[in-house]
Amino acid sequence: MTSVIETTRFSVLDRSRTREGHSDAEALRDTVALARDLEHLGYERLWVSEHHGVPGVAGSAPTVLAAAVAAATRTLRVGTGGVMLPNHQPLVVAEQFGVLESLFPGRIDMGLGRSVGFTDGVRRALGRGKDEAEDFAGQLDELLAFFTGTSSTRVHARPSEGLRVPPFVLAMGEGAVIAARAGLPMVIGDFRGREKMLRGIERYRAEFRPSAWAEEPYVVISGTVAVAGSEHEARRLLIPEAWSMAYSRTHGTFPPLPPAERVAAREMTTKERELYEAGLRGHIVGTESQVADELDTLIKESGAQEVLVTTSTYDREGLLESYRRLARVARLTGS
Repeated sequence: MTSVIETTRFSVLDRSRTREGHSDAEALRDTVALARDLEHLGYERLWVSEHHGVPGVAGSAPTVLAAAVAAATRTLRVGTGGVMLPNHQPLVVAEQFGVLESLFPGRIDMGLGRSVGFTDGVRRALGRGKDEAEDFAGQLDELLAFFTGTSSTRVHARPSEGLRVPPFVLAMGEGAVIAARAGLPMVIGDFRGREKMLRGIERYRAEFRPSAWAEEPYVVISGTVAVAGSEHEARRLLIPEAWSMAYSRTHGTFPPLPPAERVAAREMTTKERELYEAGLRGHIVGTESQVADELDTLIKESGAQEVLVTTSTYDREGLLESYRRLARVARLTGS
């Protein structure tokens, strides 16, 4: 009998996290190299992210990076997780994805989020305010109209008009409702807040309205998965990101990922320790059999059609080995 995992698509979001002792350029090249490996393993897609002014993240221009990833691969779907629509004019976003789809037909995804810059300084540099995210639904409608040739501006986006680039909504808060009412696929996370995630999925399905883009609800659940030969080895992969998040919450800046060994030997304040240990909890971590059991439960609970893995770590070879093992768990075609 085929397990639920084997009928589920598996994809990856790589944030191009920088590592101590390594440059931003290396982080970007690491993302492109990972894409080639994921294609060989049989993953569905690789998405890249948008962050501005963050010291620990090199991925600031997702459509540019997506072009490099698509050029380095042949069959892997490539997209954004996501382009933060409030930061941009919808016409420009439509044009960028139109160019990508024209160059790499049938392989481009348009993942869209509603976040604005993390800090006041970044928002000023982008020329955006916090309230820009409030009109995300309107911005989304305007963007999609450029592809269908129905924009109220009467402007025709070239070469976008008439192309079909699958749009996905990154659901945070009201995003699930916006995705449902627009009739679009939804990406929702993370695994650490499962009850909230499941409530969002339930609301999405209840309010979904079929559209020209999707006849039925399509749910992508997103979170961290780490697989290794032992549970201890798998949890070791989570240490750098857990520490970086704890540091950012206590110091106001997001640092490059450090080696796990250095974090483990570090003296932490009570607050740092509390945040660090919280950052290690709630993910899907362990051996192949342990991860298979957890994924089976989560996919059944959520009814998700796809899992988008968002793991970041200092050890890139360990990360690739985790993806190899996950591919075996999911019985992907390339594994």
